[in-house]
Amino acid sequence: MKKIYYLGTCDTCKRIINELGITAKSFEMQDIKTEKITEKQLDEMAALSGSYESLFSRVALKYKTLAKKPATEKEYKKLILEEYTFLKRPVIIVGKDIFVGNSKNVVAAAKAKI
Repeated sequence: MKKIYYLGTCDTCKRIINELGITAKSFEMQDIKTEKITEKQLDEMAALSGSYESLFSRVALKYKTLAKKPATEKEYKKLILEEYTFLKRPVIIVGKDIFVGNSKNVVAAAKAKI
């Protein structure tokens, strides 16, 4: 399976998609703003990445406004399912490998795998 979870309005996601040569023909593409991630999809991502926390974005603007910061895996999962901005993006899945976020190392590893 080749899939990417991304935000269509995010310039960084667009740049990474172009850099990696990802197309709708080569990847299943899901814009998380227009097509919410399901609990099953999030569970699959967490199984590959090792935790819900590893999928959680602390740079999201809404994170700064949270009165209570998440402390458990259950809380991370709940927040990601409630609000798409809490998913660290893009999330690229190639077979059983997952690449989360937009750091240079992650993008380079994804590029090598693709």
